[in-house]
Amino acid sequence: MKRALAAGFVGIAVLGAGAVGGYRYAMHRMMHTPSTDAAAAPTGERKPLYYHDPMFPQQKFDKPGKSPFMDMQLVPVYGDEKPGADSGVTVSARAQQNLGMRTSPAEVVEFRQEMPAVGTVQADERRIARAEVRTAGWVEKLHVRALNDPVRTGQVLAEIYSPDLVAAQEEYLLARRMAQANTTEEPLVRAGRRRLESMGMRDGDIRKIEQSGTAIRRVPLVAPISGIVSELGVREGAMVQAGAAAFTLTDLSSVWVVVEVPEAQGALLRPGLRAAVSVQTLPGKAFEGKLDYVYPELNAQTRTLKARIMLPNPRLELKPGMFVTAALVSAARKVLAVPTEAVIQTGTRNVVIVMDGERFRPATVKTGAEMAGRTEILQGLKPGERVVASGQFLIDSESSLKGALDRLEGPAQTPSRGATHPGRGRVTDIDVAKGSVELDHEPIPSMKWPQMKMGFGVADKAALAKLKKGDAVEFDLRGEPDKDGNYLIEKIAPRSAK
Repeated sequence: MKRALAAGFVGIAVLGAGAVGGYRYAMHRMMHTPSTDAAAAPTGERKPLYYHDPMFPQQKFDKPGKSPFMDMQLVPVYGDEKPGADSGVTVSARAQQNLGMRTSPAEVVEFRQEMPAVGTVQADERRIARAEVRTAGWVEKLHVRALNDPVRTGQVLAEIYSPDLVAAQEEYLLARRMAQANTTEEPLVRAGRRRLESMGMRDGDIRKIEQSGTAIRRVPLVAPISGIVSELGVREGAMVQAGAAAFTLTDLSSVWVVVEVPEAQGALLRPGLRAAVSVQTLPGKAFEGKLDYVYPELNAQTRTLKARIMLPNPRLELKPGMFVTAALVSAARKVLAVPTEAVIQTGTRNVVIVMDGERFRPATVKTGAEMAGRTEILQGLKPGERVVASGQFLIDSESSLKGALDRLEGPAQTPSRGATHPGRGRVTDIDVAKGSVELDHEPIPSMKWPQMKMGFGVADKAALAKLKKGDAVEFDLRGEPDKDGNYLIEKIAPRSAK
């Protein structure tokens, strides 16, 4: 019984030694035998995307061959084996159906961005006029007596008695009578008429005194425009001086709506943009207007820009001071867009899940404006690519997990910056002048490196003078290559001396 057990243990040991030897032989063949993948691949097999050195994966090569960095053959990388989190995951059609997954293409659509804003109704300052008295006198008759009274163009607002104006009329009539007897007095007639016009008399009133031959005691002050009386500066019986603003009239048939727009949307503001305005006191009614002007100053406290909307107001429903809400609609433009629900916002980047048959991969995108449930894609997608609009969080989690495992298990894991890794090997070549050494080193577990022969730079060149070919050495290796892709040994010494 003991002999049988002993024989069994011996057999297991022999098999184990054979397995280890076979594994080492296979690794050696993989590392030192030229790759024949491209030549031996039968027709119809997948074609490599590129070749790379697993120890230096950032450098890609179009053809197979020996790595310029290490003593090993380049390894092919296929489309479905591309390392990293961006390689994505595969989900079968049945699983897609069970997940209730929906996809949508990235399409070029017409975008009209809507910018909400709030503001107030104000009078159009270009529709304000003043009725002034041009000569000193008294208001003997006041026809419009209250603020906000409506008036129309040409309506008599007040009747003014001015002694100076009456005297000027008498002089004009005298000049006319003198001119009838002597034509040389015509210049006096023309001068007298110009004086009456400068004192505020209208052509109709001048013709009236010419026909009657008598001066008018009360000269009417008329409204220059239609509107409402927004300022009333006189009362009946009051004395007025030349240039006094007796009436200020405002035409409200067209008004301004001055709105506040956030600074971030200021670049989209352009004169001519369509605007829809609504008022709480008139529910269900919208007023259509156009953006007329963007004010040049920014409110430093609210970080908003002022913009002015021209709004027709034929029924005078909009009153100055009313609070309104407005929606400015930007000009139409063609953009690439996807459903907004397809965009995953991680906080540091925006991601969409791109579908390619049964394979899904995350793609980082740069987003723009949003409208009607769709988001503009500025960068990261092409027209026609399908993105996942429902269930994408499960795929993104799976892809991130797969990428994390690839980074943990892959041969190209990058050690932490500044770390050094101990190793052992034998010197196969040395160049003291250049400060380089070639080692046939043992596996370096902390670097995930197998046994191989490769060259290194040495930081301490003086240590190379103590070495020769064939020496067994111990060394400390930096964890990452320099800008030229070379790994550097910090310390190296004969194994017996360390």
